[in-house]
This record gives sequence, C-alpha cells and structure tokens, in this order.
Amino acid sequence: MSRRITIVEVGPRDGLQNEKAVLEPAVRADFVQRLEAAGARRIEAVSFVHPKYVPQMAGAEEVMAALPHQEGRSRIGLVLNGKGYDRALGTAVDEVNVAMSATDGFGLRNQGLTVDQQVEMLAGIITGRANAGSATGDAPSLSATLSCVWGCPFDGEVGVDQVAGLVGRIAALGVEEIALADTIGVGDPWAVTRKVEAARKAAPEAILRLHFHDTRNTGLANAYAGVEAGVDILDASVGGIGGCPFAPGATGNIATEDLVYMLERAGFETGYDLDQLIGTARWIGEKIGRPAPSALSRAGGWPKG
Repeated sequence: MSRRITIVEVGPRDGLQNEKAVLEPAVRADFVQRLEAAGARRIEAVSFVHPKYVPQMAGAEEVMAALPHQEGRSRIGLVLNGKGYDRALGTAVDEVNVAMSATDGFGLRNQGLTVDQQVEMLAGIITGRANAGSATGDAPSLSATLSCVWGCPFDGEVGVDQVAGLVGRIAALGVEEIALADTIGVGDPWAVTRKVEAARKAAPEAILRLHFHDTRNTGLANAYAGVEAGVDILDASVGGIGGCPFAPGATGNIATEDLVYMLERAGFETGYDLDQLIGTARWIGEKIGRPAPSALSRAGGWPKG
C-alpha cells in the first residue's frame, strides 16, 4: 500500500487553545519548528482571534514573525471573521482557514453569527479577495472548517442533509478545501461514512478534510472510517492536546503520533518521523504542565515486523 495520507498538524492552534497554560509567542514558534522537523508539512500555526476570548492565541503576529520561511512548509492561520482575515493578510501565513459551524447554537456562541450569517461572512471574504486581485496568487490560499458536523453541544444531533446542504453552499462560493470537524467528539465510524458520502455528493469537486476529537474514544476509529471512505487529509494534534473552549466537555484532538502509528503500520505514507513526534509530545507536555494524553507518548512505538 503506497497511498499517502496528509496529516495537518493543529497542535499549535487547536491543541493549545484549550490548555490552561498560556505560552509565549517564542515558545509557540519553537513548537511549530519542532513539529516541522518531525515531518509536518501543513501546520495550523496561529489563530487570529481576540485575546480576550482565547488568551492562549495572543500574539499571532509575533509567532509568524518568528518563523522563517521554509520551502515545502505551509503555515495556516485560523480566522473567525473578516477582521481576523485582515489580520492574517498582514502576516506571512501561507493558508487561511475560516472557521464556521454547522449549527446556529454553536455559531452564535463561537462567533456571534448564525449559519446564514457565517455564509455571508465567508462570501464577503471571498469577494474582498477577488476585488484585491488575489486571483493572481498573491494572497494565501483559503479553506473552511465546518464545526459540529457530528453533533452540537447546544443544538444536539446534526442531520446529514443539514451538513450536505451547507457543504454545497460553501463549495459554491469557490472554496476548494472543506474540513468536516467533530468538535465535541460524538461521531462514530458509520456516521463518518454517511456524512463524507453526502458531502462528496453535495460538492464533488471539493477536497474534503476531516478533523476528529477523541472525547469519547472514537477518534482513531473515525479517522479509519474517513480514510476508508477515500479522504486523504486528516487533522491531528501532537500529544492529543487541545479542544474547543466554546464547547463544554470537548477534550483533545486525536494525537498525531497515534494516528501516524496506525496508518504507517497499515502501510500508508505520512512523511512523519514517529520518534521525533513522540519526543515533541513529551516536550509540549512539559511546557503545558501536564503529561500529553496520547497513547504513544506513554507507551512509545513498536517496530513494524
């Protein structure tokens, strides 16, 4: 098996944003570089949100300024609205990821916007890019992440048609990559298959990415289901740290090293160095003041027979 799975490392953003420890920008930039040394090619380096709401993400501009350009590496900045997007344009981010929600309940608490208002916000960003001549390739590439695809802490279950309809609307705006996120970790492998299939029918030209949390111990099983459904891009956070501060009870992401171990044992290619990932997971555990919760940061790897 020689199929390559791209793992987008989200530890410096989604990983750190829900931790009690607030790390200085220089430490977070070091974190990014350690992850890139371990093989990360795409990495969520920063989030352009107001530090009043997410103090762990303060100083995004400083983090980016401390990261020298590296060929073959793509640093992603997350934004919640047009103001965040404008901030991102003032830095050297290679990609901008617009966070959205599949439900009004989460959207109102996370961004102060309903689903329809979020779509309008995204359309405004895309129109602004076109008016600024970003079609020439001068602006960072743009993607969107759809939160609460498998369940919302405020609105409950989220229907397949609800997700498919929103994916279709996002794709119609010209967004080429759309991430489906299980923000509170309530999905199961069979539900993953159903929603991936529905999203693909709604937006056959879009690239799908999947983002799972291990809140209820189904994260790796869900990642397996996504890969089996043909998705080649998955998010993960080294050490399994993180979660969403606006989603009660949402614990960490699936751990990058655990995911890499599973995939490479099966013969997939990821481009990561497992030993370096484990070392980085242990290092960030020391920085945040608690051991990283991932399985491999405790047990280590196992040579493939």
